[in-house]
Amino acid sequence: MWRCRPSGRASHLRSALLCLLPVHYKMAMMVDPPNGMGNQGKHYYTMWQTLFEIDTKYVPIKPIGRGAYGIVCSSINRETNEKVAIKKINNVFDNRVDALRTLRELKLLRHLRHENVIALKDIMMPVHRRNFKDVYLVYELMDTDLHQIVKSSQPLSNDHCQYFLFQLLRGLKYLHSAGILHRDLKPGNLLVNANCDLKICDFGLARTNNTKGQFMTEYVVTRWYRAPELLLCCDNYGTSIDVWSVGCIFAELLGRKPMFPGTECLNQLKLIVNVLGTMSEADIEFIDNPKARKYIKTLPYSPGIPLASMYPQAHPLAIDLLQKMLVFDPSKRISVTEALEHPYMSPLYDPSANPPAQVPIDLDIDENLGVDMIREMMWQEMLHYHPEVVAGVNM
Repeated sequence: MWRCRPSGRASHLRSALLCLLPVHYKMAMMVDPPNGMGNQGKHYYTMWQTLFEIDTKYVPIKPIGRGAYGIVCSSINRETNEKVAIKKINNVFDNRVDALRTLRELKLLRHLRHENVIALKDIMMPVHRRNFKDVYLVYELMDTDLHQIVKSSQPLSNDHCQYFLFQLLRGLKYLHSAGILHRDLKPGNLLVNANCDLKICDFGLARTNNTKGQFMTEYVVTRWYRAPELLLCCDNYGTSIDVWSVGCIFAELLGRKPMFPGTECLNQLKLIVNVLGTMSEADIEFIDNPKARKYIKTLPYSPGIPLASMYPQAHPLAIDLLQKMLVFDPSKRISVTEALEHPYMSPLYDPSANPPAQVPIDLDIDENLGVDMIREMMWQEMLHYHPEVVAGVNM
């Protein structure tokens, strides 16, 4: 099996990945603890004008990213000499929805064990159980993400596209076997290292396959990778929503730009129909929202655009697989397992080496939980990573 290792035909991608790593950030600055904050096994650093109160076994190196949900720095675990990424989620309880999202990710990642899914290695215990405000998550350290690779000027060969897609499908098959829908797959949520190893991250929007009444709102979900059934507000959807997202990501790898960069929901649908072509009555039978079905019928006629003409450099088997992923009707869309079994994946896929998750995972969380209960449930999640605290309480 070909691996994207730093030798031979993959060496240029390794160079591209290394070029994408942040190298100009200032080192973290150690500071004295703020007034009223004792040490208690913590030390204090500032990064990007943000105070990090972290366990003394972690030595931060430099900030590596920031976004709506926190700041991330690279670090070394002095006890194991392992490089990790520490994500600080600041004032996590200021927004109850964001706090629920964080709790959901903690519960999920505790159960997931797969080489194509990011590993949560630790959650730091706060000093005060009932009034902590920040959460520090410790992940395995990766070098960059697929979004940075796609927008770079470095060339991507068919082998690279094939290997990234294979790992994405492999990790997704594991999630689906556990009854988990990711629901927010996009290049920025796919972490990559210099060996081209890919890991799925950001599970704050994940749900179990049987969860009802929790439609993804436009406020939190990336529109460009959203399946038609979600854009059309269909009540029932399943694992095929993730397959559509994979298709959009695959197309972005092939073309080095987003395939459906819609400006808003209706424009997103227009872009999709323009490429796929006007839908027949049979293609829209799945739409259970009468207004949505009526809207689709009002769109101007489009004969569609052949994917082979959009991506003339792509392997014919890659185009065939892409066509099977980007099918408007979710019931006719290829499944993850079928995608892995497609001839395009045959050089890489070994069914015996892709075991499913051991048991389905229960992610049901009361969406109406108050902040105090969410905080307590987070504390309980933290205890799973700190048996020494549990032992101390039981002594």
